[in-house]
Amino acid sequence: MPDSEENGRPGGRAVSGEEVEGAPRRPPLDPEIEARREAAFRLLRSFGDPVLRSKAGEVTRFDESLREEVARMDRLMGDALGLGLAANQVGVLHRLFVYRAGPDAPLVAVVNPEIEWSSQDEEIAEEGCLSLPRVAVDVERPVHVRVSARDERGAPITIEASGLEARVIQHEIDHLDGVLILDRTTRDQRKEALRILRGGEEHVHDAVGAGGDADA
Repeated sequence: MPDSEENGRPGGRAVSGEEVEGAPRRPPLDPEIEARREAAFRLLRSFGDPVLRSKAGEVTRFDESLREEVARMDRLMGDALGLGLAANQVGVLHRLFVYRAGPDAPLVAVVNPEIEWSSQDEEIAEEGCLSLPRVAVDVERPVHVRVSARDERGAPITIEASGLEARVIQHEIDHLDGVLILDRTTRDQRKEALRILRGGEEHVHDAVGAGGDADA
């Protein structure tokens, strides 16, 4: 899920470059950061890749190779300026995702997650996805969740999250089940998003979305 200011779109819609012309722009990224970001995107699976529609399998071995996988995903997520990243997005069908609750927050690796509880209170917010560049759509999700899982060493963990953190967690678990934000938005927004993804248009990447947007 991308950082909000890297893939956000105004008005909760999937939009093309023409529609945001004249909108406020974020300052240009440092060239080195931009180069790392572009390199990271080339390593991520994008819309149309069958792995994004595949359900990931349970992790059974908590060994050094798994911890190396977590470290690699952390680097890619950071270079892509993302909030979260699921294993499907790097072409690995493991029930594993990584995320950071904030820019200075520690990395959290979540293996074999299960949502134990989610609140009846739900909220609509704009989401983007590192695997669906140039697109952001409205998605309704529970505001609070409790998730049981294991960490990268196999130790049981429980995560109680609210707000943006809860949204990122639910977004990444969707990835592990082969579900995309296109499946959770309105018909009109899905139609427009598909037009953008399939149209081969030239789109800008630097429109600043509304506060609270999230991409992973």
